[in-house]
Amino acid sequence: MNANRPLLLIVDYNLTRVADVAHIASYARQRYGAEIALIRANPTERDSLLCEYLIDLDPLAPNFVDEALYYLKSWRERLRAGMVFSDNAVQSGAALLERLGLVVDSAALAANAYSKRDYRVCEARVRDLLEAQGMLVPDCVEVHDVDDLGRFASAHEGGFVVKPSCEGNNRGVVIVAPGDSLDAAFAAVAPYLERGAICESFISFAREFSFDGVGATHFITEKVSAQGRYPVEVAQILPARLTAAEQATLVRAGRVANLLVGQLRGPFHNEIKLDDTGLRAAVVEPNRRPAGMKIWTIAREVYEIDFYALWVDAAFGVVREPALVSAGRQAATVMLGVPADGRLTPPDADEGAELFDRALARAAALLGTDALRRVEFGWLSETARFIPALPRDNADFAAQACFALESDVHDMRSVVATVRAVWLSVLAEACHIFEPANAAASLAIA
Repeated sequence: MNANRPLLLIVDYNLTRVADVAHIASYARQRYGAEIALIRANPTERDSLLCEYLIDLDPLAPNFVDEALYYLKSWRERLRAGMVFSDNAVQSGAALLERLGLVVDSAALAANAYSKRDYRVCEARVRDLLEAQGMLVPDCVEVHDVDDLGRFASAHEGGFVVKPSCEGNNRGVVIVAPGDSLDAAFAAVAPYLERGAICESFISFAREFSFDGVGATHFITEKVSAQGRYPVEVAQILPARLTAAEQATLVRAGRVANLLVGQLRGPFHNEIKLDDTGLRAAVVEPNRRPAGMKIWTIAREVYEIDFYALWVDAAFGVVREPALVSAGRQAATVMLGVPADGRLTPPDADEGAELFDRALARAAALLGTDALRRVEFGWLSETARFIPALPRDNADFAAQACFALESDVHDMRSVVATVRAVWLSVLAEACHIFEPANAAASLAIA
């Protein structure tokens, strides 16, 4: 530790992003000679390996900013940049960085990026403006009990969505179709009531994308979701195949979302649905953080730009707006499930990667290409656990992987579907890794 070196402050992160934080820290040390201070609730030994200074604080605590300022006071002169890396910290972290005089996007508007309810309220205030820009603004109400669902259902007979206000990864999100049990829908969202839950009218637009990037630099990612009651994300694809009109509609909606949540210099990941005409869009939810599901990882494959480096530069006040030019390849992140309800006992990462490589090779043979390449593979958990064949959220998968296709000819949506299907057969063959819940399921897989 060197008292003369500049200090980068990272405010909170989710455990799934530990490799991203390590990459950020490495770049900041190399590019700016910086040391790293990390604020996180209940930090572990793994956190201490990421940084030179570690502070145990919860960004959701009511006195977070004052306590953080107290612990940081001896380093105030060294602080040169700050980054807020979790949804829980988006508002309090921005307020802290503002108090420290560091570059950061608006703390006053950050609540709109944290709370889905607050964002819908903000949209409703400017409904006329948004509708004039070709945007659909869903109806939205708070949920406190099952009677609230009943009243909303009566006013929205075609169906609606119930979901937590402040939760990610599609946890607790349920599509309620006509005739569905309201008690069951409320039970799914009940665990999240402490931080709020909402009903909102169903956005019927079939296609979903995300508007991603840092500062003024953006790209558009195509999202693939499961059909049915639990619309979990199963893949992200780059580049999204869009007409000029469709791209203009998504960019306009994405920029409006950034405006409403106060984004200017930092990262964003705005989830947007697009209608069949390509002329209307609706924001599913905005985020003032890097995209999940390794979207920035696959973006580096497609555009050969390190968006984490771009974010670090922005935090240090260095504005870069690189031109995004496709490298002529496509890339995707896929969620990998299990072939039946059963118990997964994950082997080490190397064996998992070998299984995924086997799936890629078989998929390539079926597709008539030899251009599939693994970028990353990881089990979602290192411990043995039961996994359902029908995922209710993104924790109900075996693994997550990224792969690249060294061609822009194939339809990546078909490639993704083939890879995910072939993976199930590969995993079914690995009897020491996956055990179906019953013999009948085992016979069906065979």
